[in-house]
Amino acid sequence: MATRIPPGRHTMRKAPKQQRSQSTVESIVEAGARVLAQRGWANFTTNEVARTAGVSIGSLYQYFPNNLAIAEAIRKRHLDEILQVLPDIEKQREVVPLEYHIGRLIDGVIALHATNQNLHRILINEVPLAPREFYDAFEREYHGRYEALIRAAAPSDDMSSDHLIMARILADALEGIVHSASRRNELMSPVVKREATRMITSYLLVQERT
Repeated sequence: MATRIPPGRHTMRKAPKQQRSQSTVESIVEAGARVLAQRGWANFTTNEVARTAGVSIGSLYQYFPNNLAIAEAIRKRHLDEILQVLPDIEKQREVVPLEYHIGRLIDGVIALHATNQNLHRILINEVPLAPREFYDAFEREYHGRYEALIRAAAPSDDMSSDHLIMARILADALEGIVHSASRRNELMSPVVKREATRMITSYLLVQERT
């Protein structure tokens, strides 16, 4: 399991402002993802990332002080992609069945993690983590999406204060299924998708009846 270390070593030196510098950073992060997936954390070096990205090591160090900062940028990109695939019920203008949102949720999360399963395993198990507060903004939005699912399934007169805790349980359950299936190379199994759908649907339908 990945360890946690101080946040200073995870942060970029500066944010790119011009289009050219943004393209350079994107190239470094994309190259870093390929190198990390192929070599693992133990062999993940800034020199190899710079070579793969086609930039000088000096250009890399303008933005990233070390390999940890590159890895954290890769992780942040993954977290942003997770939010993109999660249904945002509160912004949904049309009224659609809850089952539609569940299907979108599971299809999106599985498809995202299936694109580069080795990279995701390394990010989870090998790359050190920043302190928890480093991910506060992501977790608020992430659990908020699940909380919206809980509220959508709950009776209209349900004013429970437990929705956030229930949302975290639901998110943890799906994360556990997806990550474990990925480690076993079973992520694309139709059985995994079927049973994950059944579990989440059953949990949410209980809210409708209580």
